[in-house]
Amino acid sequence: MTTTNFATKKHRIIDCHGHYTTAPKALEEWRNKQIAGLTNSALAPKVSDLKISDDELRESIETNQLKLMRARGLDMTIFSPRASFMAHHIGDFNTSATWAAICNELCYRVSQLFPDNFVPAAMLPQSPGVDPRTCIPELEKCVNEYGNIGINLNPDPSGGHWTSPSLSDRHWYPIYEKMVEYDIPAMIHVSTSCNSCFHTTGAHYLNADTTAFMQCLTSDLFKDFPTLKFIIPHGGGAVPYHWGRFRGLAQELKKPLLTEHLLNNIFFDTCVYHQPGIDLLTKVIPVDNILFASEMIGAVRGIDPETGHYFDDTKRYIEASTQLNDEQRYKIYQGNARRVFPRLDARLD
Repeated sequence: MTTTNFATKKHRIIDCHGHYTTAPKALEEWRNKQIAGLTNSALAPKVSDLKISDDELRESIETNQLKLMRARGLDMTIFSPRASFMAHHIGDFNTSATWAAICNELCYRVSQLFPDNFVPAAMLPQSPGVDPRTCIPELEKCVNEYGNIGINLNPDPSGGHWTSPSLSDRHWYPIYEKMVEYDIPAMIHVSTSCNSCFHTTGAHYLNADTTAFMQCLTSDLFKDFPTLKFIIPHGGGAVPYHWGRFRGLAQELKKPLLTEHLLNNIFFDTCVYHQPGIDLLTKVIPVDNILFASEMIGAVRGIDPETGHYFDDTKRYIEASTQLNDEQRYKIYQGNARRVFPRLDARLD
C-alpha cells in the first residue's frame, strides 16, 4: 500500500467561490440600459450593443483577481457571474435569460483567456414564479459548449421576499434532474435583496445559507436525489455556530443523524473572514465537507486593522489553524473540490 506524504505534497489551491465583480464598466452600463428599457422600450439595448474586447477582459482580471491570486498563492478559481448582479427579480424571464447569457459568456471568455486559472460556473436565468424548466437550455449550453463545471442556484429569485417554494419542493426537481445527469453541483447563492429589512451581503446572504440548510434538514430531498450536491457558501451562515440546534431539531423531527441525513450531499466553503470563525467551522463541520473559498473582491474587500491583512485572504486562516493537519489542508484546498466537482477533476487529470 502506498501512502501520500501530505507534508511534502504541493497543494493545488482551488478557490470554489469566485465572482466576476471586476467586469469592464460597459457591462454595468448595458445592464442599466436594459433595466431602463423595461419601462421605455426605446431605451432597450441590443445584445450586439455590448462590446468588450479580450484586452479589456485581460486587464480586468490581471489587475484584480489574478494579481491577488498570485499574491496569495491560489492556483485556480471557479468563476461565476457577479452574484449581486444576477438580480432575478428584475423584469421577466426574457430579461433574465438575456442577462444570464451575456454574463455566462463573459465568464467563459475569461476561462479561455486564462485556462490554467479560471474555470466557469453558470448563473441561471431564473425569474420569480417562472417554471425552473425554463433554465434548462442555458444550463445545457453552459455545460456542453462552455465547459461549465457547476451552477449557482438562487433559492429566492424574488430578492428577499421568499416567494418560491422550499428547495425540497418538486418545483426545483427539473434543475436537480439535470444536475444529476451532468454530475454538477450547485452553489446555493441568493442575489441582491430588494427588501430593505435585509442588507444584501450582511443579512440576506447569510439568512439564505441558513434557510437552505434548514429546508434540506426538514425534508427527505436526498432520498430522491442521493447524488445531488449543494455547496452552501459563506461558511454555511449560522449552521456551524448553531450545530447543536440543528442536530436537536433533526432529532425531534425523527430524522437520521445529520452525518447520514445531509453531509453526503451538502458542503460548506471557507468564506469566513476571521480566524475564530474558520477555527469553529473546521472544528464543528467534518473536514471532508469543507471546500476552500475566498469570494475575493466581493462582499468584504477591506483590510482588517487587527491583522493588517485583507479580510478575504482566507488562505491565511487555513494556514494559521492549529487544529488542521497537512492531509486535512490538502482536502480543503483541493481534494474535496475535485470530489464535489467531478468535471473539474476530469479536467485537471
